[in-house]
Amino acid sequence: MPTLSLNLPPGPVITDGAWGTQLQALGLGAGECPDAWNLTHAGRVETVARAYVEAGSQVILTNTFGANRLRLAAHGLGDRTLEINRTGARISRRAAGDRIKVFASIGPTGRLLAMGETNEAELRAVFEEQARVLAAEGVDALLLETFADLDEIRAAIAAAKATGLPVVASLVFDSGPARDRTMMGATPEQAAAAVIAAGADAVGANCGNGIDGFIPICRRLRAATDRPLWLKANAGLPEIVDGRAVYRTSPEYFASRTLDLVKAGATFVGGCCGTSPAFITAIKQALQAAKQG
Repeated sequence: MPTLSLNLPPGPVITDGAWGTQLQALGLGAGECPDAWNLTHAGRVETVARAYVEAGSQVILTNTFGANRLRLAAHGLGDRTLEINRTGARISRRAAGDRIKVFASIGPTGRLLAMGETNEAELRAVFEEQARVLAAEGVDALLLETFADLDEIRAAIAAAKATGLPVVASLVFDSGPARDRTMMGATPEQAAAAVIAAGADAVGANCGNGIDGFIPICRRLRAATDRPLWLKANAGLPEIVDGRAVYRTSPEYFASRTLDLVKAGATFVGGCCGTSPAFITAIKQALQAAKQG
């Protein structure tokens, strides 16, 4: 099975874990813009990136998930879009060195097409701006993550593909009785078909579910496509304690279930909200033990 033509090692590829909850542990306040930390707390952002490299990640992301102009404008930072993305890419590239790959993170705008809050032309322009600046900094691929609207991710894919880089399209399945649909109602099969038709090189799911819920989603994605699959589950569903999200899943349990995720067809494995470098180390150890045993 091809792995985005990136010369990555065979077998499951270990990605990184959460960024937002790790930055919160380093002092990011509620409602504060995580992407702005690329400029104001670059050292702390690099601490997160380096921790994942040291834990065993073969791919790390950039701290640019919310760094599109529309989302940054809500924080009064729209005019710093290029600077925030440029710096975010450089931080992760510096941490990765020549050892591992960097996939630049691009998230949704937070505007709903169905509600008339934006339009396809605006989305395409916003995503093109972010994708271009990230690509110019030498990242290895573009990751479109945590999308729920197929029309929005189509616009993002078109913009990302224009850079010539490989594109991973990852959606969040957190709705419906079985938590197997996007907020807009798309199934894994519908999502896979849509993003592949739009030009995505790999398909995935992240956030929205704990590791147990990801295994059936992974099976369904694998049945729908032979493209590489990107899977990053949360460390369980969060509980709010003293105003903070608390995730109860342990690194060891998460890693044990990641083996089942690989059996279900995952190509890239890592973690989303609530996971940490300890989860990546546990995944690495579990995969090594399974290979030896």
